[in-house]
Formats: sequence, C-alpha cells, structure tokens
Amino acid sequence: MRMRVAGSRFLLPVLVVVVGLAVSSAFVGAQEQSTVPEGLAEALLSYNDLEFEKGISLAAGLLERDDLSAQDSVAIFEVLSILTYAKGEEYFKESIGYLTKISHVGPCVVHLPHDIWPQELRDNWYDILKINESLTCAEESRPGVKTIAIMEFDNFSIGKYQEELGPIGKGLADFFEHDFGKISSMTVVERDKIAYVLKEIELQKSGAVEKSTAVRVGKILGAQYMVFGSITQLDSKQTRMVVRVVSVETSEIIASVDKEGKPEYSKLEKELVEQLAELLDIQLSDDIKKLIQEGGTESLDATTFYARGLEYMDRYDYKHAYEYFKKAYDLDSSFVEAKQKMEVYQPLAI
Repeated sequence: MRMRVAGSRFLLPVLVVVVGLAVSSAFVGAQEQSTVPEGLAEALLSYNDLEFEKGISLAAGLLERDDLSAQDSVAIFEVLSILTYAKGEEYFKESIGYLTKISHVGPCVVHLPHDIWPQELRDNWYDILKINESLTCAEESRPGVKTIAIMEFDNFSIGKYQEELGPIGKGLADFFEHDFGKISSMTVVERDKIAYVLKEIELQKSGAVEKSTAVRVGKILGAQYMVFGSITQLDSKQTRMVVRVVSVETSEIIASVDKEGKPEYSKLEKELVEQLAELLDIQLSDDIKKLIQEGGTESLDATTFYARGLEYMDRYDYKHAYEYFKKAYDLDSSFVEAKQKMEVYQPLAI
C-alpha cells in the first residue's frame, strides 16, 4: 500500500505538458480536435491522489475509441503503465505489459521514456528497446540533429569534500542533460540509458569509466559527441570544473572548457554549456540562452541533496529518493528539477 506524503497536485502540470506532446494533434473527423490529452489529464489527476484504479479506468476507457492515432495509443499505454506500477510490486508485470504494447504500436513512434516515468519502468523500457534493436531509434529519427551523450562527472575533490559532495557527478551530468536538451539542434542521450548500456556490456565494474569505454558506449547509442567532466574542490570557497567533448568517430577531444569559482555548481554548469555550444559552432538565440539559465540552484546543499536523490532513484529506493529531492526543494523553492522529481516519486514513497 502506498503512503500519501505531504503535498498535493504538483505532478499534474508536468504530466499534462508531456501527454500533450506525446499524443497526436490530428483532428477527429473534419473539425473536432482529439480529446485524448484532456482525457489522460483527467486520468492522471488520480496519481497524486493515490486513486490509481480510478485513473486506470479512465485511461482504459479511451482505448475503446476507434479514432486513435499511434501517438494516442502510446500515450494511453504510457499512462496505464505508470498508474498500474504505482499500485505496488504485485502489479509490476502488468505495468511492463503496457510497455510491451507500446513496442507493438512502434517503439519509435515518440521519444520515450519521458521524465515522468519511474526509474524501474525506464530501465525495463530499455530492455524492450534492446530486444527490438531500437535503442537508438529516437536519435536516428531526427536527421541533421547532433546527438550528445554525457558521462557522470568525476569527483577529484580532496579530504572531506570527496565525501560531502558524494554522487554530485551524477547530478552534474543530469544538469548538463537538462540544459543541452533545451537546444533544438541537439538530441541528448538519457543519463540512465548510458548507465544501462554500461551495465549490459559489463564495462562499469566500479569507479570511473575510461574514455575508450565511454566512446564505445557512444557508438552503441548512436552519439556523435561524448561529454566528460570533473570537479575538484579543495576548500569551501573555490572549486574547478573541467569539461571536454570527444568525437565518437575519431576519439579526439574537439572542445575543452574549464572554470574556477565558488562551489555554485549549477551556475558553473550553465556557463560551461554556453561556452561548449560556441566551441561546437552551435548558435544559441537569446531565447535559448534565457531558457538555459532557468532551473538549477545556487545552493550547494540543494545540489548535493538532489544528486543523492538521483542515487537512490537509480536503486529504485523511492522513499529515500523522494526525501532527498524534497530536501533540495525545501532549501530552494526555485529548483525546478528537484520539484519535478518530487512530483514523480511522491506517490511511490512507501
């Protein structure tokens, strides 16, 4: 049984936006627009309210329509999988069954998984993509768009900062993924898809991954660029972040940037994203630059809490993941990424 955690309907705006993007915008008949997004939005209201059966019933009812596009069907199965998964472990196989149905419609109809998917569903979706030999289909469907994969950052800090910063490299890779994803001329390989491939080919035994190994993973995932980064914090006032971009085709470093300053890692990351874009001859409009500056946090503690939440999320320990995302958000209520992760894992906290 899922325990209701303090909070209300945070998740709905994120879900509605995603569902609106996932489903078809085609018209039903001559004039009437598809009402599938609205129907799924209503179904998803039940997620935070823990009324999973109600949401499942509403979503399943949409499958009875005879005017569904492939995108509509994918979105409905997506919602059914999330709601069924939320019911508990005994419904796991049923929730994965809906992902299999998506693959039958077409694993590459839309770019999945969305950010709203719990981590275990995401990893099982990668299993399905692998079986269908479709791990790179979403990237290949956008000709002319460069694909970039971002490795977890190394933490070369010394003394207490090595331990205090913990899995901050995971958080920084996540920040870079978010911000590079705002550039329309780039497709970003999901951080967890990289981890999935590393695990599948048993290359990530422990510790840092060698460049040659990462480049091999990049080739498997159809990436043109691999991003490697590191941080080195020596005291409470100063840190250094180094980021390099490697061509997957040649294994050569084609761009390198570094920056020193206060340990405001999100701020440093955003500055380096813009510098890397310039070095890669990617033109950023003023609107994109403004978009990149949105989100993140200036709080070091919020950053480390968020990274710790990602660590627990990757282990499917949703209770602790939620707690750390909430700690990050409580420290900085403008930390959008922490809020979004809270919204996904709030109903799954046991």
